[in-house]
Amino acid sequence: MKKIRWGIMGAGRIAGSFAQDLPFVANGELVAVASRSAERAGEFARRHGLGRAYDNYEELFADEAIDAVYIATPHAQHLANAAAALRAGKAVLCEKPLTLNVAECRSLLAVASETGGYLMEGMWTWFLPAVRQAVRWVGEGRIGRLRHVQADFGYPQLPFDATRREYNAALGGGCLLELGVYPVAISQLFQPAEPIGLKVTAQHAPNGVEDDLVAVFEFPGSVSTLAASFRCKLRNWAYVIGEEGYIAIPDFWRASEAMHYRLDTCVEHFRDGRTSLGFNFEAFAVGEDLLAGRRESPVVSHAASLKFQEHMTLIRNLASS
Repeated sequence: MKKIRWGIMGAGRIAGSFAQDLPFVANGELVAVASRSAERAGEFARRHGLGRAYDNYEELFADEAIDAVYIATPHAQHLANAAAALRAGKAVLCEKPLTLNVAECRSLLAVASETGGYLMEGMWTWFLPAVRQAVRWVGEGRIGRLRHVQADFGYPQLPFDATRREYNAALGGGCLLELGVYPVAISQLFQPAEPIGLKVTAQHAPNGVEDDLVAVFEFPGSVSTLAASFRCKLRNWAYVIGEEGYIAIPDFWRASEAMHYRLDTCVEHFRDGRTSLGFNFEAFAVGEDLLAGRRESPVVSHAASLKFQEHMTLIRNLASS
């Protein structure tokens, strides 16, 4: 099997997780890493057995041995980094959120269109087998008519420090972009219709970025109740609830299992049994897209990424009012 040769931009925690899962990807291999810090790039390369470590992104883009780039830099750098990679002829898998706002998202999608390059937002949750199983259960009518989607994602980021990336407003800080994109995305996966109403309750850190929020989207005949928090650990489960049953997805953002319930009885329990973290599923899907000559993911489409941003903008506007 032909393999897609990957390079990674950034040498932080998420970059390490992605690199850790590349050996599980039959159609891909990791060949290089780039960081603005030569020390971090070198240490990352040693840890993952890479022969190439660059202390700038330009050399990564110029490396003809690299087909695709995984962007794991801070949120505020995604637009510039992804646009540069596309213009250099690289396929791009960019960590979520793809950009900071709707205008940036449209700008980046325009670059993808102009260059004819491949671009996908790294919403890895949508590729996890347990989540795909939940989608199949809903599609097969196992839970009847959909009435509720509930999802939350919260981890304490304390004490508050305005210089930390999570809180730094200049870097896209706040719990909405950092964590809230996951509940927004899982809601969108099961409720693709446009919302007809929205209510938001939000708390803010001392520098003004939101650090705890609850959003309730109203759809025709159903609702999505979503939450994100830097103040406390939330349960981090998702529930997809219909008139005839519901689906529970523990730790839905990195899900390895899903349960189908009728009333209080679990009637089906799916476990994926994986030994990877789960990033391999999205990486494999990108590889299949590239080998097939596709320029856009049929799963996390450009339209889906734009809708993530539109829904987060609706939340942000109410959270700051």
